Amino acid sequence: MFEAEDPELRIRAGSWILAAGVGMFAIQAQAAEKVTQERVMEIIEESCTFCHGDRGEASNPIYPRLAHQNRDYIVKQLKNFRDGRRKSDIMNEQAADITDVEIEALAEYFAAQPPLAHPLPDDEQERLLHKVGAYIFKYGDPYNDIPPCSTCHGKAGEGSKTLPRLAGQHRQYILKQLKAFSKRERTNDNAIMHSVARRLSPLAANGVALYLSTLKPLSE
Repeated sequence: MFEAEDPELRIRAGSWILAAGVGMFAIQAQAAEKVTQERVMEIIEESCTFCHGDRGEASNPIYPRLAHQNRDYIVKQLKNFRDGRRKSDIMNEQAADITDVEIEALAEYFAAQPPLAHPLPDDEQERLLHKVGAYIFKYGDPYNDIPPCSTCHGKAGEGSKTLPRLAGQHRQYILKQLKAFSKRERTNDNAIMHSVARRLSPLAANGVALYLSTLKPLSE
């Protein structure tokens, strides 16, 4: 059939072979992704549950809640931990061998979990502190050149594709991250957080952290 050495026919045959190869590669990639999805719970059990819980609830307040966290933000942070752009004695090691496809699958899983929120403590001082945090989150602090947190993080602390969901996050963890930003120990995210966190007084930081920890989704 190909004895005539027709150049056009040879080109067409080569295109068919290339197309078949690309198609086979796509099928293999989809199969690999399916396997990765099946491995999600295995990875979580091995590397995530102890600190973050099976569903991202993180019962220990020094670790972040991942439940309902924004998918793309989780992807970015895991890649940054894996690649060493964000420093953590625990997470750099845990994320070292995770592939991009596995990271995507983990992010999908945690983003799909129901959101959580802390109750407001039944204490007068805590309730007043909560109001301080609410004011700064919504309106900022013009006396210290601090913009409203809601400008970037959303009026309900829901964040965006690139910015974290802060609503319902542990108060202690938020304070830890604000401190890391103020000291420039965390440098893999928006640089504006360095100046904002540095200007926050301990009172303001604690108020904002408390307020955020109690925020629920807008639909509730």
